[in-house]
Amino acid sequence: MADRRRLSRFLALVLRHKPDAFGLTLDSEGFAPLDQVWDQVIRQFGDVFTHDDLEAVVAGDSQGKRRYEISGERIRALYGHSDAPPVEYPLAEPPELLFHGTVIAALESIRREGLSAQSRQYVHMTTNYAIAAEVAKRHAENTVILTIRAGDAHRAGIVFYHPEAQHYLAKHIPPAFIVID
Repeated sequence: MADRRRLSRFLALVLRHKPDAFGLTLDSEGFAPLDQVWDQVIRQFGDVFTHDDLEAVVAGDSQGKRRYEISGERIRALYGHSDAPPVEYPLAEPPELLFHGTVIAALESIRREGLSAQSRQYVHMTTNYAIAAEVAKRHAENTVILTIRAGDAHRAGIVFYHPEAQHYLAKHIPPAFIVID
């Protein structure tokens, strides 16, 4: 069986970070033609991966996090575009509480300014505490999980997006809506 993580990382490079380097032009929603992306996969890996592998990567990881989306004959990365047009998602009403994992060193800034997208397009939050903890651990050992009062923030006018089952996005979360345990 092929290592689908390699395929996922390659798709991130092609769809999130360097589409131009692969001769791809993303449309205004961040989509590229699926056949052109598949051609790049074949150029990079030969016959190592099948369309079933691609569909499995798009379906998401074992925890249900989806990083890619296929719509008709187009494919896009759902998050983290660094060299691509901004991706818009449908507006959504979030649950009352969401979670965001971060490093302890960021707490002073978060207390003053809240959460901002920084170099990303959105602040990422999850409905799953364990996922927030796992994401935070990728960046450092000294981490904290923030509880976001998303329902209150939404009622106060903060716009939320919901690209997939366990994740919500926002441009900024003011400190008044962040509970630091």
